[in-house]
Amino acid sequence: MSIVLYHHPYTRAANVVWMLEEVGAPYELHFVDAKAGGQKAPEILALNSMGKLPILVDGGAVVTESAAIGLYLADRYSLGELAPRTDDPARATYLRWSLFAPSVVEPGSMAKREGWSFNEGAAGWGNHDAMLEAVRSALRDRSYILGDRFSMADVIFGGTIRYMLGFGLLAPEPIFESYVARLNERPALKRAEARNVAVRKERGLQ
Repeated sequence: MSIVLYHHPYTRAANVVWMLEEVGAPYELHFVDAKAGGQKAPEILALNSMGKLPILVDGGAVVTESAAIGLYLADRYSLGELAPRTDDPARATYLRWSLFAPSVVEPGSMAKREGWSFNEGAAGWGNHDAMLEAVRSALRDRSYILGDRFSMADVIFGGTIRYMLGFGLLAPEPIFESYVARLNERPALKRAEARNVAVRKERGLQ
């Protein structure tokens, strides 16, 4: 049975297509018209009460939240390759930066852009400049999060950096641009991009 990804190419589900291409598991895309509010339909809410994409269904397993989906796929289909094994010390770094992207980088960047007023000590994303330096530290003197070894952490963390550079949410520093350039050479990412483009064309999305 194929994995089913509830998908719209202008949501975080687009990055999950890259995850699926990296692990090489068979999958199908189930288009959800997010522009028309399709993510709030009863059948979608039954899978994710947040009414948001992406949603991944793998047999009896339902996974939401893009970082969780990436970790799930790598553990299930690429343990020891895209995901370090539980007894591998590299797993600590892998988990740290995989979860740093949605819990610190995304809200921290949103807070900066929207000019939110908040207590830095109480907010999980803290100080924006400190967050940026942490991102630099994850990439400094290495090709990928785990050094020379590409992993699902690069799809999760790197996908976030790639998106933010593309939409001007992150200043185009050389350390970020060179990292994204390496990611852009991934054959799986190229296949995922083609798949997302095909859906946009098929659905008449601009």
